[in-house]
Amino acid sequence: MRLERRPAASPLALAAAPVGAIAFTLLVSSLLVLWAGAPVAPTWAALLRGGFGSVFAWTETLTRATPLILTGLSAAVAFRARLYNIGAEGQLYAGALAAVAVGGMHGGTGFAAPPAVLMPLMFAAAAVAGALLLLGPALLKAKLGVDEVVTTLLLNFIVLLGVSALLDGPMKDPTAMGWPQSVALQSELELGKLLQGTRVHTGLLVAAVLAVLLWAVFKYTVFGFDVRALGANPRAAAFAGVPPLRTTACVALLSGGLAGLAGAIEVAGRTSYVTLDMSPGYGYSGIVIAMLAGLHPLALLAAAVFVAGVLVGADSMSRVIGVPTYIADVIVAASLVSVLVAALLAQYRVRRT
Repeated sequence: MRLERRPAASPLALAAAPVGAIAFTLLVSSLLVLWAGAPVAPTWAALLRGGFGSVFAWTETLTRATPLILTGLSAAVAFRARLYNIGAEGQLYAGALAAVAVGGMHGGTGFAAPPAVLMPLMFAAAAVAGALLLLGPALLKAKLGVDEVVTTLLLNFIVLLGVSALLDGPMKDPTAMGWPQSVALQSELELGKLLQGTRVHTGLLVAAVLAVLLWAVFKYTVFGFDVRALGANPRAAAFAGVPPLRTTACVALLSGGLAGLAGAIEVAGRTSYVTLDMSPGYGYSGIVIAMLAGLHPLALLAAAVFVAGVLVGADSMSRVIGVPTYIADVIVAASLVSVLVAALLAQYRVRRT
C-alpha cells in the first residue's frame, strides 16, 4: 500500500473530509461512553446543553475560549514558519507573573501611576516576558540547529517550577492564609465584563481583534509572505531573499508575545492573581486548536469555541450522567486526529502495489 497524491483534490473529497472526521470522532467517543456504562444520546445532549444550551453556558464557553484563542494564535503563528512552539504553557505563566509584577499590590501599595498608564505597561510586560521566553529556543534552532520542540517543552517545566518558588516566596500574597498564590492586581486594572453577572470579559474582544489582525498581516503584508515562504521551504525562501534569521526571530517574538498576553488577560479578566492551577493546559490545547483550524486565524475562532464548549459541557455531562470528564480530552484528541487524516486523504489516495 502506498499514498499517491491526487492530481487535484475534488470538491466532493474536500466536502466529505470534515463530515467523515466528525463521524469518526462521534463513533470513537460513543464507544467510550458505552464502555463507561452510560446512554449515548442523553450523554451528548447533556454535553451540548452544558456548553451551548443557555446564556450562562455560552458565557462560560466564551470565557474558557478567550485564552484558548490567544494560545491557538501563538501556535498558529509559529507553526506557519515551521517553528514548533510547544512552550505556550510556560509563556502564559511568564506573562501572568509579569502582569502581576507590574499591576499587583503588596501590602496596599503598588506602582505610583494611574491605571491608564499601568494597564498598557502591564500587558506590554506580559507580552515581552512570553516573547523573550521563546526567542532563546528560536535562536538556538536558527543558529545551531537545536530542536525547538525539546527546548520549548522543557522550558515549561522550568517556568512552572519558577512560578512555584515565586508563589511561595517574594510574590506570595500575605493575606492568602498560606495558600500559594500571588498578590492580586489592583482592582482598577481588571478587565470589564461584557455581561454583568457573568465571567465573560472584554479580553474576548481583544482576542478576536488580534485574530482578524493576524489574518490581515499574513494575507496582505510582506512579513506574512516571508513567514509563509519560510514555512513552505526554508532553503528556497532564503534563496529568494527572505531573511531566515530575522523572520524566525520576529515569529518567535510574536508567538511568545501572544502566549504571554493570554496569561495577562486571564489574570486581568478572570482570576486577579496567579496560582499554579490557573491554566488547565491552555498552552497545550492551543496547539490542538491551531491544527484543527488549519493554522488559519479566523477559523481558529470557531475551533477555540468548539474546544471550550466541549470542555465546559463535559463538566455538566459528568454531573448529570456520571461520565468521567476525561472523555472531553478524548473528544478533542480524536477530532484532531480525524481532521488531520481526513485532510490527508482529501489530497492523497491509497494505492495497492
